[in-house]
Amino acid sequence: MLDSRIYRAALVPVLFALIVAAFSLSDRPRPIGTTLEPDAFSEAVAQRAVADIDQWADDYPARRPGDSGDAALGTKLAGEFRAMGSYQVSTPSFRAETADGKRRLTTVIARQVGQPGPGLVVVAHRDALGRRARAELSGTAAMLELARLVRGGRLKRTVTFVSTSGGSAGLGGARDLAQRLSGRPGAVLVLGDLAGTTVRRPFVAGWSTGDGVGALQLRRTVEAAVRKEAGTNPGGARATSQWARLAFPVTVGEQGPLVADDLPTALMSVGGERPPPAGDRIVRTRLQAFGRATLRTLTALDNTPTLGSAGSSRALVTMRKVLPVWAIRLLVAALLLAPIMVAVDGFARVRRRHEAVGPWVWWIVAGAAPVALALAFAWMLGVTGLLPATPPEPVPAGAVGIGTAGAVALVAVALVTLLGWIALRPALLRRTGGRAGRFHGEGAGAALLVTWCAVAAVLWVRNPYAAALLVPGAHALLAVIAPEVRLRRGLAVALVVVAAAPFLLVDLSLAGQLGLSPADFGWFCLLLVAGGVIGPLGWAIWSLILVCLVAALLVALRSRSSAVRPETPQITVRGPASYAGPGSLGGTESALRR
Repeated sequence: MLDSRIYRAALVPVLFALIVAAFSLSDRPRPIGTTLEPDAFSEAVAQRAVADIDQWADDYPARRPGDSGDAALGTKLAGEFRAMGSYQVSTPSFRAETADGKRRLTTVIARQVGQPGPGLVVVAHRDALGRRARAELSGTAAMLELARLVRGGRLKRTVTFVSTSGGSAGLGGARDLAQRLSGRPGAVLVLGDLAGTTVRRPFVAGWSTGDGVGALQLRRTVEAAVRKEAGTNPGGARATSQWARLAFPVTVGEQGPLVADDLPTALMSVGGERPPPAGDRIVRTRLQAFGRATLRTLTALDNTPTLGSAGSSRALVTMRKVLPVWAIRLLVAALLLAPIMVAVDGFARVRRRHEAVGPWVWWIVAGAAPVALALAFAWMLGVTGLLPATPPEPVPAGAVGIGTAGAVALVAVALVTLLGWIALRPALLRRTGGRAGRFHGEGAGAALLVTWCAVAAVLWVRNPYAAALLVPGAHALLAVIAPEVRLRRGLAVALVVVAAAPFLLVDLSLAGQLGLSPADFGWFCLLLVAGGVIGPLGWAIWSLILVCLVAALLVALRSRSSAVRPETPQITVRGPASYAGPGSLGGTESALRR
């Protein structure tokens, strides 16, 4: 059914793509530096910031997004900014989804007008899910001290300080801010936990909830400032972690919606993108070091004449080099070319033998329909408010507890999947003429390979990093479904595991980066669907991938080692190779005359 010559020939472009990718590597942009020391953020300033944190934690111990403590602290911060005399202060309110459902949130915006050109924005959220949560107030306290230090035109550019709500879960303040910022800022610096005892690297993040990662030069500038002032390595994401985030763009940090809106944004936090524990203590020296790093970053950005780079990038940083996304796209296309060409040729061969392929394609689609139906049901639970909360952005572990309603929702989704398999799948098979029996035969194999390659092609257009996860399966499934390749059952199953391995590895990577246990990860994914983070196209694609893997496993479980080789058919019709025709050996009248 499959032609190995086509497969070998189609692998030649892979070498060309590798050479092009190697020559496309470029140096990372240099961080923006400054010779001005941030001495203004002194020990006395850090002590005052710690005193503010203690006072706020005592006065507003409960600051869940949208509640009275959160609103009261926002009012106090607005008063502090107004008292400085240099800032235009506004406090817009809006409704957004939080860990407690829809709430009215208030954003405090203090703007100091400077010279024309791209401005600077500093963002910190003031809310918290736990009581007191002093470490989560450290970013707000540092931001307030920075506003005091740069007031009166000490920075040439326009600078805006923003206190948001909803940063603890749902990122409602950051989502709203992305729409409210006037003009395109030159850089947005998000401050997380700057003084807690929980340390998680990397300290600087630019992950997005859409496509891409925050501007690399801005991130390198912040990293250089942290390295200089804190005297420690800020860390960085490995190429595998970057690939996982670019294939499945999720983050729980406030920089996510801003990067998704193509704004040059970076997060600085000693705890990474995840929030610190509510009981974390404050380390004053750490607050001073990271406060100085923030001031150094603002000074460097204020003095550079080239501010205003691209907001986000989909490039991959590896071996201290930048690999552009077009090179990734070319390489993935080259790796998919051989399976796609073999699939097309195999499809044509099967059709010439009058083997049915369409009914088996409908078998796969009918199998994916119950899964997609269950995901749509989960989305409906979020829309109708039957789930406790469904924020439109990813949430940290434990922010939205499973509880009784969540457990019921998980059981209901599982039941919908089962009912869909019992009722919807047979109905679709009858309606479309699909095969209802065991998945086997050359037509079934061709349908599996064509569907897998079609899904990979669609993903390649949308996201080459996600499409790359299907590359091992596209090659491994060729051997699994080819009838002329006689594999033992164990080896065939191992190849199916190879096809599924990239998805499992990405899930493990994301769960590790976000601190999610297996149960938390399942609940996290359900909230992504219920909140609309994953849309209908995602439901269809991942449902098809899952059913294709199940179909491949069914094919692999057929025992080929015990299959009887077909007997050699008896030759009943002679052809030129075995018989040259009448008179070839003499004995005919025409031959005797010779």
